[in-house]
Amino acid sequence: MSKSFYSSIKREIEDIRNEGLYKEERYISSPQKTNISLSDGSNVLNFCANDYLGLANNSEIKKAASEALETDGFGMASVRFICGTNDLHQQLETKLSTFLGYEDCILYVAAFDANGGLFEPLFHAEDAIISDALNHASIIDGIRLSKAMRFRYAHSDMTELEDCLKKADDQGARHKVIVSDGVFSMDGSYAKLDEIVPLAKKYDALIMIDDCHATGFVGKNGRGTAEHFGLEGEVDILTGTLGKALGGASGGFTCAKSDVIKLLKQRSRPYLFSNALPPSIVAASLKALEIIEVDTERRARIATNASYFRSQIKNLGYTVIGDDHPITPVMVGDAKIAQQMSKLLLAKGLYAIGFFFPVVPKGQARLRLQITSEHKQDELDKAVTIFEEVGKELGVI
Repeated sequence: MSKSFYSSIKREIEDIRNEGLYKEERYISSPQKTNISLSDGSNVLNFCANDYLGLANNSEIKKAASEALETDGFGMASVRFICGTNDLHQQLETKLSTFLGYEDCILYVAAFDANGGLFEPLFHAEDAIISDALNHASIIDGIRLSKAMRFRYAHSDMTELEDCLKKADDQGARHKVIVSDGVFSMDGSYAKLDEIVPLAKKYDALIMIDDCHATGFVGKNGRGTAEHFGLEGEVDILTGTLGKALGGASGGFTCAKSDVIKLLKQRSRPYLFSNALPPSIVAASLKALEIIEVDTERRARIATNASYFRSQIKNLGYTVIGDDHPITPVMVGDAKIAQQMSKLLLAKGLYAIGFFFPVVPKGQARLRLQITSEHKQDELDKAVTIFEEVGKELGVI
């Protein structure tokens, strides 16, 4: 036993606490929905779940998962290439690729793995990866695993992106790929895909988009960022999640041309060395896609709710960043204020979490609120009232 090691770990935890950056977990004792029960018996409004379309507790989806447990068992107890591939996996990969407009799809046990296992098999030392500065941690980690040349451009700065493309050419890059979140999870803003696509064509670059915060509810048919911009077919590689709008469980995926997916199934380490997704999650995700394709009202409701809530919070005097998206970041700056505000909100019946370093840059702490299609008007109004009370108590507004 190394006493110095454990002492250093203890000091680091103490430092995190002293800086106001320590993250406490709260325990809920009910299904994910707009009104949840906490372990202390209290009921609160839920404004921080990624359950965009309210499918995490949907009865049809729960039934599909339950039936799959009976017919296909609890788990596959194997990776896909050994004996872990069920016919449901193939059905979901086909359904996702068809829905999103791609030739093929590969499933992962987590969306983090979809990004973590993407770059190393596809891009090598003679290639260039050009990444937005605010991309998700899973993209950053995935890029680190690749031996490719790396370039980073300031968030959504198209001038810097073009400079990076020029530098990649100057350094003799064989292949270039522009990498970006479709919707940036901490800001609720869209990638400038309408400007990225022309640059990609000008410099013969591929485009990779992480659409975790768009698939299922962004765009007329819920097909995500590309559909939102009217640019379907322009994104070469798309990663996404089953853990948000598509039922809120777990699992991720990558969609691309067939040969790209074939290579990933041969070389992507998270796919090769992780158990296959449980059949219950796969069956539930198939049902979620079925619901999304026919139930257009959910998309209409979430758009209306997000627009209304954002405008009401802004009217209180808060700074709200991002585009007209259900992610609603209320900026407070200081991490300790964010934590204090979160506790006061909870005491008044509103569950909302503060985000601060290292999740967001230092000095840019915020309360990130998540709006769903299932929030009712009175719930939105009550949340606004609570935010007004707490903001005045803390002197934030």
